[in-house]
Amino acid sequence: MFDRFAAAIARATGSAWAFALALAVVVVWFAVGLLRGFSDTHQLVINTGTTIVTFLMVFLIQATQNRDQAEMLCELRELVRAVPEADERVIPAEAD
Repeated sequence: MFDRFAAAIARATGSAWAFALALAVVVVWFAVGLLRGFSDTHQLVINTGTTIVTFLMVFLIQATQNRDQAEMLCELRELVRAVPEADERVIPAEAD
């Protein structure tokens, strides 16, 4: 279940819409800062938000990279086995 969730979030956050949304949040934050002054609380809002998002994205990115690597290793094993002259010793140990 987590893999499906992570894949969906990775696709969504890697889209142009996600970038546009993040840019819009920063622009709105900056505009509010110009109008009300960049107080400590105002800066804390963006710092806390970006820290939380970054913290969660690290784990999400790692999960999707692990899944992608496992899939690639499976495909590599299949390709090596399909070629009669191939040396199966080139298959990484992690593939098992």
